Amino acid sequence: MRIARYVADGGDPAFGIVELAEDGAGHPDSIAAITGDPLAGPVNYTGQRLLLDDVRLVSPVIPRSKVIGIGRNYAAHAAELNNPVPDAPLLFIKPNTAVIGPGEPIVYPPETENLHFEGELAVVIGRICRRVPRDRAAEVIFGYTVGNDITARDLQTSDKQWARAKGFDSFCPLGPWIVTHLSLDEASDLQVTTTVNGELKQDGRTSDMVQGIAELIEYVSGFTTLLPGDVILTGTPAGVGPLQPGDQVAVTVEGIGTLTNPVVAEN
Repeated sequence: MRIARYVADGGDPAFGIVELAEDGAGHPDSIAAITGDPLAGPVNYTGQRLLLDDVRLVSPVIPRSKVIGIGRNYAAHAAELNNPVPDAPLLFIKPNTAVIGPGEPIVYPPETENLHFEGELAVVIGRICRRVPRDRAAEVIFGYTVGNDITARDLQTSDKQWARAKGFDSFCPLGPWIVTHLSLDEASDLQVTTTVNGELKQDGRTSDMVQGIAELIEYVSGFTTLLPGDVILTGTPAGVGPLQPGDQVAVTVEGIGTLTNPVVAEN
């Protein structure tokens, strides 16, 4: 199942189930409207179906409390920035005000001169949990989406910590939807690619993670309670690089979809 949030005819964001023609749905790409919040409890179909081209997708989730990122979780990415691979997961937190959806602009702030993309798999938590053992990690996963951990690389270096470098508004694109049908094993071996203006920049697999999804959930939930809608960004493959105003960056995760965002200068 693909769960999206969308806006139609200038209304408020609502949840829907995405049905793609490639799945043999028997109709063009569309979204079936539902009532309620899938993260909060049961939902019902309203009977309304809209063409996907006629709605605007927004972030499929607005984390209720936090986005937790994992740094240097691909050895090749750590090496390309001349960093060691950490012995334990290297964590940082993005504010939920950094979250934007597909098609929304990544805003290039004047405080940086070196803005980078970092395409990655994002895990959406489905229930309140604390100290989750890795062999039960699948029980707390609601689904998976695509993330782009936008980073002001020069501020990351100069500040000696990452809150500002990764926390500006618009620095956490998520989307285009959440898939709930992937097993943990399937999600642990997916291709992750990033293009800028159509040129391939990153090409890796989630199987190359230093710490796998289950290990990350165990580690993160060991220090903080995870809430429904919280997001864990699992790290980025090698190939990160700069963005400029006017660029279009697209991150694709196999089996999930493509998240595309333009880059604009802050006015």
